[in-house]
Amino acid sequence: MKKLFITGLLVVLFSALMNAQNYTAAAGLGLDLFSGATLVGPSGKYFFSEQNAVQAEIMFESGLTAITGLYEYHSNFEGAEGLQWFAGAGPSILFLSSGLGTEIALRPTAGLDYKINGAPLAVSFDWRPFIGFGDLSNEIGAFGIGIRYVIE
Repeated sequence: MKKLFITGLLVVLFSALMNAQNYTAAAGLGLDLFSGATLVGPSGKYFFSEQNAVQAEIMFESGLTAITGLYEYHSNFEGAEGLQWFAGAGPSILFLSSGLGTEIALRPTAGLDYKINGAPLAVSFDWRPFIGFGDLSNEIGAFGIGIRYVIE
């Protein structure tokens, strides 16, 4: 099911490739996909300059709440207005139930961000491995998906 969802999202992402524009702020839904877990919650992105953005998310999974803040450097693809690649990093703080406590992780990220022209919608897809500093194991195969309403 996850593979079908990711494939569908990528089709939407590239369907209007030549008809896009940039944005300043957006808020919506984020997904954090790990092997064996899918975290879902609110996600926001704010560009404080043309190439620099911060992204914040609060994600939920059964017995787990994760707060993530990412700095992202963005750059355009020549000839593909509105489609940007980005790379960055930031921390995640995980609050685990069942007496497991709190975990802190580093989350490097690299991906694509696309604003659809004529619609207040931006979508993103990124690779964001989980490098834990506690008892949880590292996760190299972790991905993020964002579907956000463009505010500005």
